[in-house]
Amino acid sequence: MEIFSLHQGSAALLISLPHNGVEIPVSIRSRMTEAGRRVADTDWHVDQLYGFARELGASILVPNYSRYVIDLNRPRDGAALYPGQRETGLVPTISFADEALYLEGAEPDHAEIADRVRHYWQPYHDALSAEIGRLHARHGRVVLWEGHSIRSQVPMLFDGRLPDLNLGTASGDSCDADLQARLAKCLQSQSRYTHAVNGRFKGGYITRHYGAPAQSISAVQMEIAQAAYMDEESFEYRPALAAQLQPLLRDLLALILTRSGQE
Repeated sequence: MEIFSLHQGSAALLISLPHNGVEIPVSIRSRMTEAGRRVADTDWHVDQLYGFARELGASILVPNYSRYVIDLNRPRDGAALYPGQRETGLVPTISFADEALYLEGAEPDHAEIADRVRHYWQPYHDALSAEIGRLHARHGRVVLWEGHSIRSQVPMLFDGRLPDLNLGTASGDSCDADLQARLAKCLQSQSRYTHAVNGRFKGGYITRHYGAPAQSISAVQMEIAQAAYMDEESFEYRPALAAQLQPLLRDLLALILTRSGQE
């Protein structure tokens, strides 16, 4: 199976969906617990949720393998994203529900983790970097939109219920200030969905690493509470709910294209 799929668009917009994959190789799955094989921490259906973005000319990069194989939104050295807070790592061994993902004694060792970095992590990031470069060369600027989703309540990671829409720009470091302001204003102009800007989710490794506003490369992470578009217990996509959310997502992406002079 291919490591990822890449749709190359024509606009100055790249949508990366690094936690959308669900596949796990048999050699890994056979050593996992039932919780691990369930891949509950997938960013379920975000590829379907953002399917309309092709019509806008966006490039879309989607991995095929689960974040339980390797987390593409973590630095390759496994450094913490939020020092002092609980989080899952480069190769998770526990779920967001604090359940073991591997049978006792079957966790990956350092050599296996290094091999997964080479086989899964590096190809995705090579493709991500190359597509940013292609779009930047064509347009002189590019926006990287990191599409994520998560259960609306994850006690291990945050207290209470997560806002529906969580915009992260590494506290402004990864995104052009004017673009961030326009995106925030769009979120503030509606009342259907609660939202936060640089709250609990400020953007992961990809947002922080690739965002370079001084070089006209902005990176934005959107973390969506899954209750806004799917059933969090069955993991089923709910088209009617998604259809209510998609116009707002389209408006946010259209702001990026408008600023690019493309719409």
